Amino acid sequence: MSVAKTKAKVTSIKKDKAKEGEAKQVASMMPEPVGYQLQILLPKDETVTDGGVIKPDLLVDRERTATIVGFVHSMGVDAYKDTTRFPSQIPWCKVGDWVIFSAFVGTRVKVGKQEIRFINDDCVQAVVEDPRGIKRL
Repeated sequence: MSVAKTKAKVTSIKKDKAKEGEAKQVASMMPEPVGYQLQILLPKDETVTDGGVIKPDLLVDRERTATIVGFVHSMGVDAYKDTTRFPSQIPWCKVGDWVIFSAFVGTRVKVGKQEIRFINDDCVQAVVEDPRGIKRL
């Protein structure tokens, strides 16, 4: 193997290790929901329109703020346990589900580059199999 290829491989390995370390650091900083809260991860932002036009950062941020779909990453210990609010005692969603909720609901936080939203368990309006194509009107 040539010196240039060896240097390139070493550089690639260092970058991979740095990304892995960054991912571990972000994971350790991830806040856990408490009580009735659900931790929702938002889908990746679409920065280019279907026609190929690049969206301005302000528009991308506004769309992210108004998003109505997210991935249930974790739940607080009391989520769906209140029998007065959930008399059937059947949770509306579970960890790993894609859910629909009202626009602008919950508390928004950012850990690393990942935006997280904390919503109450009764804010879930629907569970969806595939969130692609679901847009807010």
